[in-house]
Formats: sequence, structure tokens, C-alpha cells
Amino acid sequence: MMMNREDHMEIKEEEEVAVAVMDLSMGVPSRFGRVCVFCGSSQGKKKSYQDAAVELGEELVSRNIDLVYGGGSVGLMGLVSRAVYNGGRHVIGVIPKTLMPREITGETVGEVKAVADMHQRKAEMARQSDAFIALPGGYGTLEELLEVIAWAQLGIHDKPVGLLNVDGYYNALLSFIDKAVEEEFISPTARHIIVLAPTPKELLDKLEVPYLTEIVPHV
Repeated sequence: MMMNREDHMEIKEEEEVAVAVMDLSMGVPSRFGRVCVFCGSSQGKKKSYQDAAVELGEELVSRNIDLVYGGGSVGLMGLVSRAVYNGGRHVIGVIPKTLMPREITGETVGEVKAVADMHQRKAEMARQSDAFIALPGGYGTLEELLEVIAWAQLGIHDKPVGLLNVDGYYNALLSFIDKAVEEEFISPTARHIIVLAPTPKELLDKLEVPYLTEIVPHV
């Protein structure tokens, strides 16, 4: 079957974007200077959650991206922050003063910004970051993730929001969101605010794609 000129152009464009994404591991600079990571202050039941936190930190380092996070040195927070710090990148931890005794134990890494409350914490993390990624976590992680999604829906920011769905941890949340779309409480466009992947590399590659699509030359 013969393809028309438009089909050829579309295929060529897709190939160029795929090559551009592949080139991220070969020195192409990231669009992000700092990424905010939301995650649990516990390590979770599965080792895969802990491995994903370390892998995400190492992936940020490999792309020369600094970390903004909730400031704790325990749980997945501690794992991702130490991975980034040990890799030589800058780490900014934002934490309310009242949580410091609970969430900071042992040796802290990087720069710690103490703020008055949780509202200031989220505002400062958002201000400092170029994108957001959520690892597995509990109520606090969900609250932070959903707030930045809502902010994107309202046009308060245009920063990408990534969900690292390790071992299907967020499948139930995604099912709920799809149900909300079906019942017309969330628009299909707003559903696509969430960028989803099971591994750190896949997720960061997907988050880069809109930028790479812009810089790839068109025929």
C-alpha cells in the first residue's frame, strides 16, 4: 500500500523524536535544572520501592538534574536524596520546622530550607522546581501529587507531572481517576496531565518528549 506525503512526514517526525529521546543518554542536556520528588518518609514493604528511589536519584544525576524534595532523611526520601547527593548534584530539602525532629534523623544531605508550615513547603518546592515526580508514598505524597495536578489543571503552572508507578503501586488511584473522567468530573484533557511510567528512565524520557518535539526539526 502506497503512503502519501503526510504519512511519510508523520513517520519521519516520530523517528526523529525517538532518536532525540535516545540521545538523552548520550549527552543531550535535559530541559530540567531541578526536579521535585514526592515520596514516602517510610521505605515501604517491597524492596522494589527502595530500588526505584535509588534508581531515580541515579537517573537524575546521569542527566545533570538537581533534586528538590521534602527534606526528610528517612524512608524513600532519604534514599533518593542520598543517591543524588552522592552523585555530586545539588539537593534542596524543604521541611516545616515542626517536622524536623520526626523526619530528619541521622546526617542530612545538601541544603535544608526550613519553612513555617506545610503550605509554605509545597509552595517553595514548586517554586524551586521545573517538574514533579511522585514515587510510592502515603497520604502526604498523594496530597502533594494531587495538588500539583490540580494547579496544572487550573493553569497555575505548566510544569510536567510524572508518576513513577513502581510494580503497579498507583493502579488503584489511576482507576479512580479514570472513573472520575467517565463520570465527567475530570476532563480527558486533564487526565493527560499525568505522565506515567514504571521505571525512572522511561519516566524521565517521557517527561522530556514535549521539549524534544519542539527542538526536533520538521520537514
